[in-house]
Amino acid sequence: MTDRADQTIAALRGGHDYLTSVVHGLATADLTRRSGASEWDVSQVLSHLGSGAEIGRATLEGALNGTGPRDGDFNKSVWARWDAMSPAERAEGFVHADERLVRAYEALDARAREELRVDLGFMPAPVDVATLAGLRLSEFTHHTWDVEVAFDPTAVLLPVATEPLLTQAGLLIGFLGKADALGGRHARIAVRTVSPTRSFGLDLGDSVALVDEPAEPDAVLSAPAEWWLRLVSGRHAPAHTPAEVNLKGDALTLDDLRRVFPGF
Repeated sequence: MTDRADQTIAALRGGHDYLTSVVHGLATADLTRRSGASEWDVSQVLSHLGSGAEIGRATLEGALNGTGPRDGDFNKSVWARWDAMSPAERAEGFVHADERLVRAYEALDARAREELRVDLGFMPAPVDVATLAGLRLSEFTHHTWDVEVAFDPTAVLLPVATEPLLTQAGLLIGFLGKADALGGRHARIAVRTVSPTRSFGLDLGDSVALVDEPAEPDAVLSAPAEWWLRLVSGRHAPAHTPAEVNLKGDALTLDDLRRVFPGF
């Protein structure tokens, strides 16, 4: 478990350093360009990441000092402050807030990375550091894509994050996937990714779940691992789907899968 935490924290550092370099290269006008998150401009994505970093650091500190998570009023006050910032203030504020969060993770010793448990409120039980950092990595990585795709329609997820995110892909898939999008149809899909290479199953029935690869799948999805992760998070428009993505079988189409994973 410590190894998974180490890998995830290292990916958070790599992601932070990369997005910081991107942000420092943006002109003021770039910050108000529409992002990959349809309702936000680039500065609003950075605001979301910056406010999330503040809240995440407070949550981590609450677990370390035994005071527990902050209440909803704290979160609202953070969001209100970031909402009131100018686009340039959001960009610079993100850099500083996320640096402090990453440093807080990096400061955790081996014992804390193994034994600390953090109450998030919305999970059935407190989570370990690897899971907590993984949730932040997922948010951070997909919103980094939201920033990049505003300038490059062929943008992909950060390679440093892809493998750790694949490891935890099943954590929220039942929440993100909408099984009723298939109109009562039940399909079992073999998912085969590259970069890195993985094979597993996607069960679309009364709910959506990751399972072992079925011996007789209704369809086979072959795709870069980063696109599979983007599919699950709703960042899967045809314009942003690489040519290597292939779905074989008559049970459903890529558009069916897009409906199952509408995003959030």
